[in-house]
Amino acid sequence: MNVKPKVRGFICTTAHPDGCRELVKSQIEYVKSKKHSNGPKKVLVIGASMGYGLASRIVSAYSFGAATLGIIFDKPSNGVRTASSGWYNTAAFEEFAHKDGLYAKTVNGDAYSKEIKDKTIEIIKRDMGKVDMVVYSLAAPRRTVADGTVYTSVLKTVGSPYTNKTIDMKTKTVRDITVEPASVEEVNATIKVMGGEDWQDWIDALKAADAIEDNAVTVAYSYIGPDITHAIYADGSIGKAKDHLFETAKRITEADDGIKAYISVNKALVTQSSAAIPIVPLYISVLYKVMKENGVHEGCIEQMYRLFNEKMFNGETVTDAECRIRLDDFEMQDNIQSEVKELWSKICTENIDLCADIDGYNEDFYKLFGFCADGVDYDADTDIERKIPSIE
Repeated sequence: MNVKPKVRGFICTTAHPDGCRELVKSQIEYVKSKKHSNGPKKVLVIGASMGYGLASRIVSAYSFGAATLGIIFDKPSNGVRTASSGWYNTAAFEEFAHKDGLYAKTVNGDAYSKEIKDKTIEIIKRDMGKVDMVVYSLAAPRRTVADGTVYTSVLKTVGSPYTNKTIDMKTKTVRDITVEPASVEEVNATIKVMGGEDWQDWIDALKAADAIEDNAVTVAYSYIGPDITHAIYADGSIGKAKDHLFETAKRITEADDGIKAYISVNKALVTQSSAAIPIVPLYISVLYKVMKENGVHEGCIEQMYRLFNEKMFNGETVTDAECRIRLDDFEMQDNIQSEVKELWSKICTENIDLCADIDGYNEDFYKLFGFCADGVDYDADTDIERKIPSIE
């Protein structure tokens, strides 16, 4: 099949297997080229197929030589439609990891479910004994709990409407958008989906099965951002969920069993989640321009390399006063934010290319789905069937 990107809203409904493979390979090569610390050796990554989760798995394997077990929720090709990019990413990761003599297995299914937790624990007990690190990088729009209730997250403000600039990426048109406040029920549902309850459930299940080391570490990912995005993110419905995630980290650490839980506050990047949030894509585009011009821009793999090798496992874990690991330190530098605010104050449709890195944003968006990779002939036909070796 000749695979081309087909974009609908903020997602691409196709993925390119060769492009995904090449992009995974480039991340692995980046990590291989760097210095390595002494980190965990048996790592469970929940939400391992894209973005920060995939990068966490690559860094664990190629910085520390860790055995990795990844939890994904992705679709294989059906012969007519391509697989999801997460499927292709995972197939490529396992291919490279196995060639390099690294243990890598994957479980495909709903990470919120007891079935997947039980299946994962069975594999850990059989193959690994116990894990010494759990990465919680789950990003899902909805969650089904044990009684069958389905909770759906919302991208809304809390308390009052908020109006600011946003962009239509297809037309490169800047306009104002008003985001309406979430109801109490919607906030609670968002916390159910994106808060720390399931993270806690995973840790409790692993402890009950004696499948996690007493001195293990676990990390979940969050974002804070600048004033520009606070109403829709840090102070919005998502922010309430992230507050719950932060409180969960404290509860896990305070359980007096030696397990330490951390929140890593990462920088703004193009992900499937961030692409859906009003205002945020325009902010990211401006941020990209400023950070690239100042030589401090990082992608997922650079962030996760720095998290694991410089912040977490290079001596004592480096945190702020709230015990959060700040990987947004470059983004939130005063000079960076000052330049961003200056550009934000004057950005409009007519000067969009002068004030923002739209091309960089779009390139990162398409790379999420295996497009825009160097060295790939996108005009050639390719086999869209790819197997993940550990999944029958």
